[in-house]
Amino acid sequence: MWPTLAGSWDSRWYLRIADHGYATALGTAMDSNSLAFFPLYPGLVKAVAAVTPGSRASVALVLAAGFSLVAAWGIFAVGDLLHGPRTGVVLVVLWAALPVAVVQWMAYTESLFTALTAWALYWALRERWVAAGACAALAGLTRPTGIAVGVAVAVVAGVAWWRTRERDAWIGALLAPAGWLAFVAWVGWRVGRWDGYFAVQRLWRNQWDGGADTVRELRHLLAYQTRPQLFLVVVSGVLLASAALYLVCAADRQPRVLLVFTGVLLVVVLGSGGVYFPRARFLLPGFPLLLPVAVAVARTRRPVAWVVVSSAVVASAWFGAYMLLVWRGPP
Repeated sequence: MWPTLAGSWDSRWYLRIADHGYATALGTAMDSNSLAFFPLYPGLVKAVAAVTPGSRASVALVLAAGFSLVAAWGIFAVGDLLHGPRTGVVLVVLWAALPVAVVQWMAYTESLFTALTAWALYWALRERWVAAGACAALAGLTRPTGIAVGVAVAVVAGVAWWRTRERDAWIGALLAPAGWLAFVAWVGWRVGRWDGYFAVQRLWRNQWDGGADTVRELRHLLAYQTRPQLFLVVVSGVLLASAALYLVCAADRQPRVLLVFTGVLLVVVLGSGGVYFPRARFLLPGFPLLLPVAVAVARTRRPVAWVVVSSAVVASAWFGAYMLLVWRGPP
């Protein structure tokens, strides 16, 4: 089990970057350019491994698990701030019980990214613009979907600056997208062309197509395949449920920063072509989508709430074991 958690699929790429750095050219080989992976997580792995015992794979796993706790704290803080501590606890449990949540304890970037996202959103809700912008900038150095956090914080901080001319809001708005933009610009400089990062993504068969590929995959899996693979059915269910929950969140008039973040996240994930199976994982940081469910569960009688959250946890544990032991592809 340890090799699966610490050294499989994307984990190998992060460890390779920590060991050897990034590619120096674009090249033409498909699925083989390390410049598609953002630098904060492998940089942390390399730095921590340099001053602690154990292999970089072990350090990567420990960091991922540790950041999952920081993420849970941030998610609770958002839920507590908006709807009270009981909703905060339920929100954390629901997030931790998502179908592919086991990747939070793999040597992947999801736990680090979710932690930075949660605290960026929390500080934005508290109107602590510099802290929000700094967390968003670091999130932008962690995953491609960091652009969603950067845009969300930049928008609300920019609106706050327009209304109040507060210097911190202006700084936060500039900071928020800086990490993502800096890495994209650096990749372009590294490979010698202005669209270098997007050229790298095309080599991974991953470019934005407005959702055409997502619709094709959903139609193929749910309408034409007689025996679709369970993992892909669950991924499809997560995508459809996320889109539906966004409409509920909009109807509930969630704070602007949450709606912008989850909206841009859904546009990026649902609108991208390329590989289909990791898209449920890409939506793990979108925990604000679960707020309407968390509020409803928190307001029910305690026995009903226990049944709901317990069922979610058991189902997630079973599917996590299936993903690691039965499913042959990446999570």
